[in-house]
Amino acid sequence: MTDATENNLGKPLTGWRLRLYTIIFEADTRAGRLFDQWLIALILMSVLVVVVESVQSADLKQHLFFFWLEWLFTLAFTIEYAARLACVRHPWRYVFSFYGVIDLLALLPTYVALLVPEVQALIDVRVLRLLRVFRVFKLTAYVVEYQSLGHALSASRRKILVFLSAVLMIVLVMGTLMYVVEGPGNGFTNIPTSVYWAITTMTTVGFGDITPKTDLGRLISSAMMLLGWGTLAVPTGIVTAEMTARRITTTPTTRTCHECLTEGHLAQASFCFHCGAQLPSYLRDASAEGRLDG
Repeated sequence: MTDATENNLGKPLTGWRLRLYTIIFEADTRAGRLFDQWLIALILMSVLVVVVESVQSADLKQHLFFFWLEWLFTLAFTIEYAARLACVRHPWRYVFSFYGVIDLLALLPTYVALLVPEVQALIDVRVLRLLRVFRVFKLTAYVVEYQSLGHALSASRRKILVFLSAVLMIVLVMGTLMYVVEGPGNGFTNIPTSVYWAITTMTTVGFGDITPKTDLGRLISSAMMLLGWGTLAVPTGIVTAEMTARRITTTPTTRTCHECLTEGHLAQASFCFHCGAQLPSYLRDASAEGRLDG
């Protein structure tokens, strides 16, 4: 949990709310890691139930079992959501945050499917049930690597937008060129269709629904395919560079002083580097130690 997130949500200062906050939001403590591991297991199992339940033969045999499992998962996630709201000083900020919206999407489909009769529903209840797969996005809140990737994408968004605008110009020019070279007789009926061909050719190798027939068109198509290989490497390099930079500059842990709430202490520290207060004991497992040393 970063300092910006703490200030935004309002970290509690004392009492049970501080202890609950430490368990839920600080993943580098022993209790926090156990909490995250149990939540990850629940999320994966709940998504697995949604997938298996979509198989008609399995649903016919074990419909009641899946029904109670779904409510068990929903109640567990409801308790977790309520606990998150209870332990922060600004609960509405969490409600409208990215992770707050994801948590709400994990709960609503089951409750809405219960309240809205299937016969009279304007939207098919099965669609609401399928929305439960949004729970998989809850993993991003508990796995450090997801958060690291998210921060890297956010930091490199301007570079990626510039890159995408360059790609857009290329496919627009090449699509227009193919419209002129091939023409409607070979499937390139208009410029939007030709741009669609350029995008599928540049990002994959085309779908075969539109193919050039002339020698010049095939030459352009070959150049587009080869250009696609280089296109994939650029955003990968941008995001990788940002992830490497963040790994060098990121604070070692989310360990927090309970006196002044300063975050980022080393795992082996005994006293706060800001106020000098004694830090509570800190336990870490081998995987966390390897992550910090690496």
